[in-house]
Amino acid sequence: MDTNQNTSNLKDFELNIRIKLAFLWAAVTLCYLYGDYFELYLPGKTAGLVSGDNLLNSPMKLLSAAILLALPPLMVLFSIFLKPKINRLLHIFFGIFFTLIMLLIAIGSLTVWKSFYVFLALFESVITAIIVVLAWKWPRKN
Repeated sequence: MDTNQNTSNLKDFELNIRIKLAFLWAAVTLCYLYGDYFELYLPGKTAGLVSGDNLLNSPMKLLSAAILLALPPLMVLFSIFLKPKINRLLHIFFGIFFTLIMLLIAIGSLTVWKSFYVFLALFESVITAIIVVLAWKWPRKN
C-alpha cells in the first residue's frame, strides 16, 4: 500500500447551484431547530410554556412564527423546482431577509444564558449571506 499518495489529483465535480442552495437552506433550517430546542433549557422557559407566559402567547403569533419558520424549508424545495430567474430573486430576497432577522436576534440576545443563541444566529447569518452571494452570482448560459 502506497502511503505517499498524492491527494491533489482527486477528482471533484461541480455541484449545480440549485443543489448548493438547497443544502444551505437545509443547514439554516437545522440551526433554527437546534436554537429553538436549546432555548428550552433556559431557566424558567418550560414554566413559561406551561403557564402561557411567553413570547408566542396568542394564536396569531404562533401562526406568524410558523409561517416565518416554514420559509427556509420551502426554499429547499424552491431551489430544486422553480425556474432560475424567480429562484434567484427569491433566494436573494429571503437570504437578505433572514440575514437581517438573525443579526437583530443576535444583538438582542447578548446574555450569558443565550450565548448559544447568539452563536447560532451569527452562524445562520453567515449561511444566509452565502446564499445571497451564490444566488447573485447564479451562472449564466454560455
